[in-house]
Amino acid sequence: MKRNEAGDDARIRDDAGRTGDARPYPQLRGTTPAQAVETFLALLQDRLPVWLHTLDDLMNMAGKGRVNDNLLPVARAGIDYYAEVQAAAMPAFISPSITVRFREALRETQLGPASEIAPLAEYLEAERGLGRVAPDVTPEASARLMLAGCFRHAYYEMLIGAGSGLSRDDGAVEIVRELRLEAVTPRAPALS
Repeated sequence: MKRNEAGDDARIRDDAGRTGDARPYPQLRGTTPAQAVETFLALLQDRLPVWLHTLDDLMNMAGKGRVNDNLLPVARAGIDYYAEVQAAAMPAFISPSITVRFREALRETQLGPASEIAPLAEYLEAERGLGRVAPDVTPEASARLMLAGCFRHAYYEMLIGAGSGLSRDDGAVEIVRELRLEAVTPRAPALS
């Protein structure tokens, strides 16, 4: 980034010709919003592959164990992942121009939500095909709901503080249980 032609320290032009705000934000401890976005994207590029690997590994569990038991460690990993990256993401949303830059960067790197939803939905579809998930379950919608529950748990923990709600383990159990994915086997009629 370079000073603009007028020499104004507050507005800068990067090598691609974009102008941005270079003033440090006190709440970011001397970090500019652009630096906050870059820091977040670096963290995302580091952590997202590990998270996606966890989701991709679910396919190895199709047809094994109980569906809910297979999803519990994934839900817990999701809460952990979102708790870690959300704190770094917040500074990216303090300015509309920085938010636009953040969105552009996500599109350029293909690190958006679809990369998380697809492997989870694929696993749920496989389990539904095996009759282990209720036939009326929509895998993609259920995947979005599970990830949203993980995101929400992490967000509230960050906002209110750990210990003010369910633990991460209990939160994961609640998220998976309330999806009500597993097919219900009808009970055999009682013999008289």
